Order: sequence, then structure tokens, then C-alpha cells
Amino acid sequence: MTTGDQAAVTAEDVRRVARSLPRTEEALVREHVKFRVRSIVYCSLSPDETLMGFGFPKEEREALVAAEPEKFLMPRPSDMRYHWVHARLAALTLDEMRELVIDAWRMVVPKRVAAAHLETLAGL
Repeated sequence: MTTGDQAAVTAEDVRRVARSLPRTEEALVREHVKFRVRSIVYCSLSPDETLMGFGFPKEEREALVAAEPEKFLMPRPSDMRYHWVHARLAALTLDEMRELVIDAWRMVVPKRVAAAHLETLAGL
């Protein structure tokens, strides 16, 4: 469903993108859906599926949240040591969500795996 230039992002949209990425496993951990490569989580969904947590450079997250506080939130205090940010799914476009998930995945896979996958996408 599209409203203006913004599509409503759903948890299923996030699942579709994450599951398409090589080496991704999906797990349910304490009611949160987690997408990971081996043991490293790069994306998660809140139990009510309204928030998406994702890997993001620690040194850039304050600027991201400050620039769009209606869209992005800092992680809870116990997660501040991780490269992590939260986003409200309802505030994201499909393209933004896809970019955030893929960038988070790229942080946890070997560079050659990411490069090969992105080459495949470019060839489509």
C-alpha cells in the first residue's frame, strides 16, 4: 500500500529482504525475530512488529537519530555498546528499509560474500 511516496513497511517486507541475503538465518529469541549470520545479529523485529533494530556504525547513530527522531531511536541503554539503532517501520519507505537491512548485513558478512551478492543484484 502506498501513501504518496511512502509505502507502509511491514514485518513481512523486512523478512523478505533479510531472507534473500546469503548466509542469513532467522531465529525467534525472547519473542523477537532476529536475522543473523552465524551468531551475529544484524536485524531484528520487536514482538509487536512495529520496530526494526539494525546494525549501524556507533559513531554515526547519534546524527542519524537527531536528523530524523520521528523515524529513528537510540538503542536501549544495555545495547549502547553495540553497533545498533532502531527504526519505526511505519515511518520507513520500502527503499529505506531495504538499504538499512542490506547495509547492516554487509557489516557482518565477509566482504567477498557481500560483493558477490551485490554484483548479482546489479546484473538483474
